[in-house]
Order: sequence, then C-alpha cells, then structure tokens
Amino acid sequence: MANVINIGADLGAMGDTVTLLLAGPRLLYVCVFAIVCAVLQASMPYERYAAFLKWLALSLLSYFATFLVIDVHWADVARGLFLPRLEADSHLWATVIAIFGTTISPYLFFWQASQEVEEIATHGPRRPLRRVPSQAASAFQRIRVDTYVGMGLSNLIGLAIMITTASTLHVAGVSQIETSAQAAEALKPIAGPFAFGLFALSIISTGLLSIPVLAGSAAAAIGESLQWKVGLHHKPGEARAYYTMLLGATAVGVAINLFALNPLRALFWAAVLNGIVAVPMMVTVMLISTDRKLMGAFRVSGKLRLIGWIATAVMALASAGFFYSSLVGYM
Repeated sequence: MANVINIGADLGAMGDTVTLLLAGPRLLYVCVFAIVCAVLQASMPYERYAAFLKWLALSLLSYFATFLVIDVHWADVARGLFLPRLEADSHLWATVIAIFGTTISPYLFFWQASQEVEEIATHGPRRPLRRVPSQAASAFQRIRVDTYVGMGLSNLIGLAIMITTASTLHVAGVSQIETSAQAAEALKPIAGPFAFGLFALSIISTGLLSIPVLAGSAAAAIGESLQWKVGLHHKPGEARAYYTMLLGATAVGVAINLFALNPLRALFWAAVLNGIVAVPMMVTVMLISTDRKLMGAFRVSGKLRLIGWIATAVMALASAGFFYSSLVGYM
C-alpha cells in the first residue's frame, strides 16, 4: 500500500512539474511517465537497466546543488540538528517517523535482496553463498561499500533538502504547500531561477529513479511470498505474474491521480506508514540474521548486531511516541 501510494504521488509530482515548465494536461504527463517506466522495466535487459538506474541516481546531486546556491543560517541549522525540541505533539512525531520511513523503508529490504539475486543470475561466476562460501568476503565487501555509500549520500541529500526548505520557504512564511509545482514556484522568487530549475529537474529525475524501485520491490515481495518467478532477469513471458504485479502497481499509481490527490501529503503519510511498518520488519530481519541455525557461518554478530538492535529500538520508540502523542491529542 505504501509503495503504491508513493508511486501515485511521484507520478503526480512529475506531472505537476512538467505542467509548470511546459503547460499542457497534467494527467497526460502522468500517463507518459508511467508508460516510460513500465516499458523500460519490461523490455530492457537487466544489466542495461541497472546501469541506467545507477547513472540516474546522480541526479540526486541536483538537490545538493540547490542547497549550495541559497543563503543558510548555519547557527540555526546546528541548533535544530543537535538540540531538537521533543514534545508530545503528534505532528512532530509523525514527521520524525516520516524521516525514518524514508531512510529505512521496508521496500529497501526486498529491493536490495532482490538485486543480489539478480546479480547472481546475470553474473556467471557468482553463486549463492551457502553453496560457495569462498565468495563471501568479496561479496560482503561489495555489499558493505554499496550500503554505506548509498545510505550516506541519501541521508546527506535528504538533509540538504530539509535545510533548503527551511532556509527558503519556511523563512519566507510559506508553510502550506499542496503540490511540488507550488513548491517550485514558491522557491523561484526566493532562491532564484537556477535553484528553481534544479529543483524541477530533481523532481522528474528522482521520480524516474524511484518508481521502478517501488513497483519492482512490491512485485518481488508479493511474488516471493507466493513462490512466483520474480526478477527483471526473467523475460515477461517467463514471469507473467511478477510483471503483471509490477505493471499493476504502476497502473494503480496512475489511477490515484484521477482523484483529488495531494502529492506532498500522500508522500508524507506513505513515509509515516513505511516508518511504522519498518519496526516489525526490522525485528524479523534481526531475528533471522542473528539466528545461528538459519544463517550458519553468515550469522550477524558483534558490533553489527548491536547497531541493528539499536536502530530497531529507535524506530520502535519513534512509533510509540507518535501513537502516544496522538492518543493524548485525541483525549
């Protein structure tokens, strides 16, 4: 559900942005972006498609570039970052969970695991590590670098987005934003046309990057649960149910835009839902990965195990804070 809402919101944001830049019918642009994403996934060989997504990820740097061309009050940033005010406010805790939900999203577990299987299927020398444990050292080193660099950069870019918004829209008293196009329009007179152009480019490029990941991970999660053939290394005729689910998730995302969808609010609450759902997911992952009987020589232990449980506890406390503050507010 969170993935499909995310897809609909991303498509809506992309349509809004192109409408702002070129004018024309928003829904047409939404449909075009959905078709492009679906056709690329179904028709392009996995290796070329994976390379396309990796290069497209560089577009995220445009958010960082936007942040560099505005005036930032660093003392306020440092105060808010290191001395946050924690109150029994459901809106505050919902925002905290939303930030966590975009950092440790449940679909990431399925997407990264599926990508590892895709790599095994498309690279002849690679084999499942339970069968060829000698490949473990190089595989874990590659996964470790991939995860640290990917999560590090994504969090820095997320922080840049928040600082940009706080230093421009918030300072100017703009707090009610209904669409990404409205955000871009509000940003233009405050930060200038260059920042406006970069922001618009970022919305479109990150949508093209995220929609395949969201649809693919949803299809993989359901397909693996039902023991379907899953993965982009299969041709559509070999994994009909998987591709049907993948295309169906994208189609529902388009349908969501037929209604009065507020893309930014939808993205926000999808992130909150992701943050809440991540807690039982993380508990399950930790129990499996630290089980000696299940994992054998690849059991997670030591520092990594400790960090995993701390992260799980922090996510759980944030969810508890949200539910408690919501209950207090309701009473």
